[in-house]
Amino acid sequence: MTPNEILALLTIGSFFVLLMIGVPVALTLAVTGFFFGYLGFGGLLFNLLPARIYGVTANYTLIAIPLFVFMGVMLEKSRIAEELMDVIGHLAGGLRGGMGVGIILVGVLMGATTGIVGATVVTLGLLMLPALLRRGYDKGLACGAICASGSLGQIIPPSLVLILLADILGESVGTLFAAAVVPGLLLSGIYCVYIISLGILRPDAVPAVPAEERAAVSGRELALKTLRVGLPPIALVVAVLGSIIGGVAAPTEAASMGALGSVVVAALARRLSWQVLTETVRATTRTTAAMFFILVCSQVFALAFRGLQGEQLVHGMFGFLPGGIGADIVFMLVIVFILGFFIEWIEISYIVVPLFLPILQNAGVDLVWTAALIAVVLQTSFLTPPFGWALFFLRGVAPKGVSTMDIYRGVVPFIAMQVLTAALVFAWPGLATWLPRAIGW
Repeated sequence: MTPNEILALLTIGSFFVLLMIGVPVALTLAVTGFFFGYLGFGGLLFNLLPARIYGVTANYTLIAIPLFVFMGVMLEKSRIAEELMDVIGHLAGGLRGGMGVGIILVGVLMGATTGIVGATVVTLGLLMLPALLRRGYDKGLACGAICASGSLGQIIPPSLVLILLADILGESVGTLFAAAVVPGLLLSGIYCVYIISLGILRPDAVPAVPAEERAAVSGRELALKTLRVGLPPIALVVAVLGSIIGGVAAPTEAASMGALGSVVVAALARRLSWQVLTETVRATTRTTAAMFFILVCSQVFALAFRGLQGEQLVHGMFGFLPGGIGADIVFMLVIVFILGFFIEWIEISYIVVPLFLPILQNAGVDLVWTAALIAVVLQTSFLTPPFGWALFFLRGVAPKGVSTMDIYRGVVPFIAMQVLTAALVFAWPGLATWLPRAIGW
């Protein structure tokens, strides 16, 4: 083993040590990259780094990130989820598990409009968890449904994960958005089937909405409210995603229209005010600044690791795996899954994926299919105890009487369903590649 390869291993080891003692992820990436990169090849690192950082900050595709974040935050402030849950609760009628299915459907729509996991989980947790518990829902199931529904934004377009993966893998954003549609809807459908099945097997765990509550709203009122509440966000989703997937607009152009459309939706809902607008801009600025700071710091780490022959170490490690390229992909997904316990998807995307990319390209692996698999697995890591981010978000807003173990117990079946979905996409790549090919991408 060469001295540089030893430094590459020390870079990885030091990264996890600093992470475990509580150093922020962005600073951990920068410190380990600068220190071991300088030891390995001196000031050359500083000569190469400006071009790498400029490449990130000047990337036209990444401009879509703050625009989609703005769209998501504005829709969160307009409290779409609150009204949608009220409408879906009445539409579910006497169906056992109807409110649980409603949470999944709201998660799909929120994922397609906001794409921000934390915002969706917190919103659903604040609004729906107390209501579900009052109606007699099992604590674990209610918590699991909210966490799983909130994390759908990781895979359902316009997922920020897919935007970054498109940049890393060299694929178009529209192609990856199209590739994620079927797996995302498949996963949502599996969730709904599970909850409806519980309504048959364990009706006490998922009771229907009481008849007197449903009778309080007439059919005409419900129809009008459904159109008023459901039509604007659905139209926004169709306009934004349809223009990207259909090739009518570039992701950045569609994102700008989505940001403007979210302001219109908030205005139609009579929730637009100067305070809401300023809060949205501030939240968008904070989120975008944090994301791009991590992206810049990850360039330091990636440049140092690559210069220290870290990629050769990874390639050599793959050489010891039996089973060919299929085993290599499974190994990569396992690493992504485990790292998802500890670090954000941004770092995983910009550090781990590029290490495996040459191997996948040399083997002729479909990168569109690979991106869909990575998105599904990253979503799974958001739910997995003890460090799943969705669990932390819900724990922070859960009412008294809901324990951490209730949340952990509730997400286990949904983790199994996510693993099942990942296995289905792995076994049948057409689930991810059919739609992009059908529309000519």
